[in-house]
Amino acid sequence: MNQAGATLTDFDRELIAATQAGLPLVPRPYDSVAALLGTTGERVRQRLAELQQAGVVRRVAAVPNHYRLGYVANGMSVWDVDDARVDELGEQVGQLPGVSHCYRRPRDLPLWPYNLFAMLHGHNRADVLTQAERVADLLGPACRAHDVLFSSAILKKTGLRLRQAG
Repeated sequence: MNQAGATLTDFDRELIAATQAGLPLVPRPYDSVAALLGTTGERVRQRLAELQQAGVVRRVAAVPNHYRLGYVANGMSVWDVDDARVDELGEQVGQLPGVSHCYRRPRDLPLWPYNLFAMLHGHNRADVLTQAERVADLLGPACRAHDVLFSSAILKKTGLRLRQAG
């Protein structure tokens, strides 16, 4: 099964419907979903993994609401890092406290020289800028330039949704 030609079973549709608003915030979320579907938590976990491997589900991950946690300053830090070191250094940046995600992207020269992105979260802009200084220290001479782009709006994050046949 692949994303383009995926055939979803009735169970797949029920599973996606039961999880499209997110997994329940309980100690054993797969068991909680399984109880709704009349199956086991292991079957839920396994099928989600198979759907992910097939490309139907992109990922199963926690999506924290940083604002509700008090982190109201959010900045996407962008870095022009030596291509020979970007993967190694990106792994290290992704492990820093306050970094929710870090990834490599292609440059778009001459307008966009940045190839490493790291989302930084803080209680205020000064916190985020202090974190950016820590990232700059870690990157050292492998970094040629950087910037921090602050969020101006909260975007709603949603999971996989099924379209109704019509």
